[in-house]
Amino acid sequence: MRREIVDRQRYAMAGRGLDAIVCCSPENFAYTTGFVVPSQALLRHRHAMSVVSADGSIALFGVDMEESTIHARAPEAKLAVWAEFDDNAMEVLADLLTELGLAQARIGIELGYLPAADLVRLQAALPAATFVASDDVLARLRQLKTPDEVALLRKLSRIADQAIVDALAAVKGGDSEMDIAGHLTRNVYALGAEQFKLLIVATGERSQLPNVGPSERRLQRGDVCRIEIFSVIGGYHAGVCRTAVVQDAPPHAEEVWRVLTDCKHLILDRIKPGASCREIYAAFIEKLTAKNLPPISFVGHGIGLFLHENPYLGRTPIIGSTEDAVLEAGMVLGFEPLCYRTGYGFGMQNKDMVAVTETGCELLSNYADTDRLLRIA
Repeated sequence: MRREIVDRQRYAMAGRGLDAIVCCSPENFAYTTGFVVPSQALLRHRHAMSVVSADGSIALFGVDMEESTIHARAPEAKLAVWAEFDDNAMEVLADLLTELGLAQARIGIELGYLPAADLVRLQAALPAATFVASDDVLARLRQLKTPDEVALLRKLSRIADQAIVDALAAVKGGDSEMDIAGHLTRNVYALGAEQFKLLIVATGERSQLPNVGPSERRLQRGDVCRIEIFSVIGGYHAGVCRTAVVQDAPPHAEEVWRVLTDCKHLILDRIKPGASCREIYAAFIEKLTAKNLPPISFVGHGIGLFLHENPYLGRTPIIGSTEDAVLEAGMVLGFEPLCYRTGYGFGMQNKDMVAVTETGCELLSNYADTDRLLRIA
């Protein structure tokens, strides 16, 4: 178990008058335990949950198919197991909560994740308990990373960065986007990631498409190539995107890249504790539009156990709120000066990972020199 994370949950419970927090999403289960239950994110009905009580005790709840995995990763934890085809998950959870002395407690639970039908069954099985939404509590806790979390995200950032650079060095004109993807995915695993998400390989005219996977399209001289991947360990993500050209840059590419590079440094100079997310975004948009490049709705976002987390460096810094947000030491952001529709038949993007420190920021994805366009031979 991750004691520092558990202690943070206990502190949050005290402020909300909660007796326990039940984490039922894959992200927040991993947040508490430090590991992912493999099939939980693939099959929503395969519930895996952690129960942290106000006294700091921890219990786990999982499906029989994953019992051995959970026990191997947390052999010391109390574990309640439900049978997948008996349709009794909520009854077993209610029994566990009762055994923990929470039958009449005020319990925080992720109402944004738990299916409504399961909540109804849980309430029926535990009628004296009060269940309240804890999604916002957990989301806020996850915004501020522990030193161990920052270290893991630093490692993941460099894995993704180097994997892209090495893949670009391994291909040449005439090779396909699939060839890039093959090198890239092998590199991610060879460098130490457990898995990856959102592989984007977009070359030539396809570089204008935001989130497309690789195709059989072959690289041609003068192509602009956008390559992005999220490396993953223990449920944590680091997303990096790099832009390259095949042999020679097409007209206007160097000019657009200089603008995006200037935007990168502008953002890095402004990321520090107390900085307004909305003001950073406004400064970015001012520089982008001054060069007649179209604006985008955000240029950065929190990242960790989910691809996008609050806060956003955008016109809406906190999803679901009209309020601004300020940066704090311990936050980790992905930020991405980009322009998909340059007007010249190509799109360009540079996505980096950055940690907010006590005095400023640390660029975590620092393997590639992105002040210049990368080149494919």
